[in-house]
Amino acid sequence: MTKKRKTLSTTHFIMLSFIAVIIIGSFLLVLPISSADGNSVSYIDALFTATTATCVTGLVTLPTVSTWSVFGQAVILCLIQLGGLGVVTVMSGVMVALHKKMGISDRLLIQDAFNLNTLSGMTNFVKKVITGTFIVEGIGALFYMTVFIPEFGLKGIWISVFTAVSAFCNAGIDIIGTVSLCDYATNPVINIVTCSLVILGGIGYIVWWDIIRVIRESGKKKGNPLKRLTLHSKIALTTTAVLLFGGAILFLIFEFDNSETIAELSLFDKLQVCFFQSMTTRTAGFATLPQENLSEPSALVSLFLMFIGGSPVGTAGGIKTVTATVLFAAAYSAIKNKNEVSMFSRTVSKQAVSKAIGVVCMSFTIMFVSSVLLAAVTDAPALDILYETVSATATVGLTRNLTPSLNLLGKLVIIASMYLG
Repeated sequence: MTKKRKTLSTTHFIMLSFIAVIIIGSFLLVLPISSADGNSVSYIDALFTATTATCVTGLVTLPTVSTWSVFGQAVILCLIQLGGLGVVTVMSGVMVALHKKMGISDRLLIQDAFNLNTLSGMTNFVKKVITGTFIVEGIGALFYMTVFIPEFGLKGIWISVFTAVSAFCNAGIDIIGTVSLCDYATNPVINIVTCSLVILGGIGYIVWWDIIRVIRESGKKKGNPLKRLTLHSKIALTTTAVLLFGGAILFLIFEFDNSETIAELSLFDKLQVCFFQSMTTRTAGFATLPQENLSEPSALVSLFLMFIGGSPVGTAGGIKTVTATVLFAAAYSAIKNKNEVSMFSRTVSKQAVSKAIGVVCMSFTIMFVSSVLLAAVTDAPALDILYETVSATATVGLTRNLTPSLNLLGKLVIIASMYLG
């Protein structure tokens, strides 16, 4: 009898590739050259940083700006870009650049990584993803330079590039200071550029191409162009808009008179700070408000928004907007005793509903177990622990100032949560 050859499934390959990148990144970050003072950081902190960068989370145990040298920051930036684009996408992009033909296994990997329904046009898809990413990040960096170069000089170029990549990839890691973007809470340029990059990254590449297709067809076809969008794009765009503006309104209501957040700001500044808070909970991780100063209602709203996250086939985390909407639609249909789930006059397949239920149950389980474990090894308020674990699992990167004080076991819990998320 001949033994059957065991091959890795595409899912296992993607999981292992992320582990490999994290381990390589951690070894690079533990080198003395990666440290700002020339002394190696502890391996657990290097591993934590490599994980948060590759998983584009944003939680950090050490201040990025003061802990890491330019080399170390460059390693972190590469990990963020790898995590945002996806290891499989980068590997495929290298193959395309070297003019190597993609085999069926390569196409299956891309299909699984981006949750696509077809194997055709993979080479073109990878090209568009990588090109589109670099163009958007480049434009974002140029706009950031108008603020950071006057403030930091030539160093502002590096800060602008780093921040643009981190924002588009929804990583939330910065090299500006130790308080994220709190010093720029009322700066319209920083608010607009960061929100635009985060939303574009989180909305998903499929929605990009669908909108471009509709715009190109607008001169040839009559009627409402929005109706020509695919069901996926309609759900993603509608849900994103509802969560962004709905969240901003709730934050404005709950924080309006909070002296520790926005009470002293003008109405315009309150509006932009509240919109930024609503946006950043969609897995961006940047903060213009100290999260520990938020009122409890605002913190609970943030947890809800973090849990949902961004849209599929993008750089955001969470259970995803489409998943959440499909689940709510299924619940509504069950209440109405309907046999089919429909949205925008289209029927949602039972497979999509089953997948949504599976994703939500798995995510909730990971968050619950992580919260229990972190509570067992950390002496912190329940809300702060829940905020930390939801933020880690949904790869958000917001914290109520708990991350820097985590002990060894706490760091291991969050590392596992970020990876599984």
